[in-house]
Amino acid sequence: MQYHRNLYINGIWQTSASTQTIDVLNPANGELCAQTASANETDVDAAISAAKNAFPAWSITSAKQRSDFIIAIADEMQQRAAEFTDVITMTMGCPSSLSLDIQVQGAIDAFRAYADMTTYMDHTENSHGALQLHAPVGVCVFINPWNYPLSQLIGKLGAAMATGCTVVAKPAEQTPLQDLILADIFDKVGVPAGVFNVITGFGATIGERLCSHPDVDMVSFTGSTAAGIKVAQAASTTVKRVCQELGGKSPFIITEDADLTAAVRYGVEDVMINSGQTCCALTRMLIPENLYQQAIQIAKVAAEEIVVGDPLDPDVTMGPLSSRQQQQRVLTYIKLGIEEGAQLVTGGVTLPENLQQGAFVMPTIFAQVSNDMLIAREEVFGPVLCLIPYSDTQHAIQIANDTVYGLSSGVFAKDQPSAIQIARQIRAGQCYIQGSYFNSNAPFGGFKQSGNGREWGIPGLREFIEVQTMVLG
Repeated sequence: MQYHRNLYINGIWQTSASTQTIDVLNPANGELCAQTASANETDVDAAISAAKNAFPAWSITSAKQRSDFIIAIADEMQQRAAEFTDVITMTMGCPSSLSLDIQVQGAIDAFRAYADMTTYMDHTENSHGALQLHAPVGVCVFINPWNYPLSQLIGKLGAAMATGCTVVAKPAEQTPLQDLILADIFDKVGVPAGVFNVITGFGATIGERLCSHPDVDMVSFTGSTAAGIKVAQAASTTVKRVCQELGGKSPFIITEDADLTAAVRYGVEDVMINSGQTCCALTRMLIPENLYQQAIQIAKVAAEEIVVGDPLDPDVTMGPLSSRQQQQRVLTYIKLGIEEGAQLVTGGVTLPENLQQGAFVMPTIFAQVSNDMLIAREEVFGPVLCLIPYSDTQHAIQIANDTVYGLSSGVFAKDQPSAIQIARQIRAGQCYIQGSYFNSNAPFGGFKQSGNGREWGIPGLREFIEVQTMVLG
């Protein structure tokens, strides 16, 4: 049991102005595993004030200074990688056999890479009598999700540190501990007070104040589309920049000449990793009609090979969902799919006796799904995969684009050029070609209701930059 009653504001651990606390539950067994402060609007104002006061000096630090801080922080993160792994497994249920690789190490490596990006702020362009310079956007609020709590923070924080912005971070109330460890690291390496502030609290209590505060220059939010709309509305009153990575219902087109077994297995694994709680998961698998029955059997075998159970068991490959609330949401969608007439291939709403104390859902695959069913149109955010048949390539592209979302996609064809040709016709911000995986150097973000702006890579860095022009006489 961990107790964290303080907030990290202005370079010191401060007692919250609120007497309320947040109970953090282990989703594998429902037990209380940590308790944190539940910040109120007074705490929000203090954190934003600290970030505002720190900005003038931090924004003019040299690229070398910011790079050195980033490297020092990354070094300390590496030293505490096991601790990050343990708290993420404990609070959101990712199996310990996978947490280090998919939740922690990639985030550490990605943060370190921002050390080489600090010089981007020094780039200038002198053209036609106009000198263009880069300036940091200012005070940034980060509202982060529980599914990849460290890497989602790093995707924002690395860019902010590299460009000279100051930050107020609010982790999801289900997974706050990695942010508190990171604050301790910032304190240890001597990052100036107010550059990085962490407040733990409920979005319903402090979210609107964080987004609408007049001293905030940018809000970066990762979460559902419905919540993203509220964030944008709150931020609009002060015309601040908003960067959002929201929901998805991503299509995965498998062509007739692809390696069917490899493609289907990749698609199943993509959805089921992290218990289906991945915003860019390829949850609609589009399969040629003449290969459909064969694909169903391959998918069934692949899903039933997954070992569901205690995330501390080294043999387990899928843990619980993040909470009982999320479990019930996903089970409701599974029941809906059955009611809509989809064929339940494997999984469903029942659980083995040994899993009933936690927020578990079995890997679930639906066949005979049409794209107008709700399970094919709405983001389930759980280990649920829809198999949809198509007649020809243009039909597949039409189904792929028939969604309000456009976050991610995938194509598995006979070769890379063939896959890219199809991918260019999909309205999505990213496409995974021939079984590729997440790449923190690749810009990430969506079309349509999947958000606006980008994270990662140089395009993600630019979200934190204002272009300042000097008109020369």
